[in-house]
Amino acid sequence: MARPGEVVALRHSYLRLTNHQPEVPVKKYVIERPIPGVGSQTRDELHAASARSCRALEELGPDIQWIHSYVTDDKIYCVYLAASEQLIRDHAQRTALPAARVSTVRAIIDPTMGSAATSVATTVAA
Repeated sequence: MARPGEVVALRHSYLRLTNHQPEVPVKKYVIERPIPGVGSQTRDELHAASARSCRALEELGPDIQWIHSYVTDDKIYCVYLAASEQLIRDHAQRTALPAARVSTVRAIIDPTMGSAATSVATTVAA
């Protein structure tokens, strides 16, 4: 069990503990932010948006964390951990960054799953 003030590994879906707060189970979300022309913004413009987001996260407290974002031509797709969808929407309102769609991540897949499935199928067939 973690002690107050420790950071619990995010792979276990928990956020930072404080001296008076218990562990907070969180969900992973993908946020779709339609922003026409965002892919053409300068590094400085993207940095300013990032700084605004980080300030809002500090204000909202330890139950929300920005993991990373993908910038495309006209949208930003952000990955967050949060205790609730409402925290995601509160963050969007504070930053003036749209949150057109907030989707809860139900599973994560990657290329290593294909080799694991093949290995299990081979073992079962043998």
